[in-house]
Amino acid sequence: MRAVLRTVNRVLLAVVGLVLLVLGGAVLAVGLGAPAPSWWIHGSRHDVLLSDAERTRWRDAGWWWPVVLAALAVLVLLALWWLTAVLRRRRLAEVLVETGDGEGALLRGRAMEDVLAAEATDLDGVTRAHAHLTGRRSTPAARVSLLLEPHVNPGTALTDLTTQALAHARDSAGLKSLPAEVRLRAARHRPERVS
Repeated sequence: MRAVLRTVNRVLLAVVGLVLLVLGGAVLAVGLGAPAPSWWIHGSRHDVLLSDAERTRWRDAGWWWPVVLAALAVLVLLALWWLTAVLRRRRLAEVLVETGDGEGALLRGRAMEDVLAAEATDLDGVTRAHAHLTGRRSTPAARVSLLLEPHVNPGTALTDLTTQALAHARDSAGLKSLPAEVRLRAARHRPERVS
């Protein structure tokens, strides 16, 4: 889902930016006296945006205003969804490490995620691991995804992750606890022949 949001965000920003750039450039050029482009809706810089005929063209059609309002409502809902998806931070940017002197140090969340994922990947039977930190910087939580080799016991892999990688991350950051949500998946493999 995150990759889809990132792609939608980039495509929407590119399209909106391109449309605004073309329209803004055309308005500026026509306003400065350049000849209007062939696709321009007005003939000169003294034309009004909407003439009386354009404004009243669909006034008597009963379907016009409901369609306009529905389209605007859909655009507003899409814009709100886009805005909340962009503004919502899913990752923890930094972790507060207690130094014991009343101050504190900040550890980059991405660095802790990378180390946790690398240590999890080094565990027996783990093909690939991803880690994300969520929560607050003083009380982080981890989301770990493990891709396990086909014949690995998931309980053993979870125990190894808990006692080694997560415990090391918790202790090195000086945290009292590091709750974790772990998702386990098995790697696909070719079927074995039985003889």
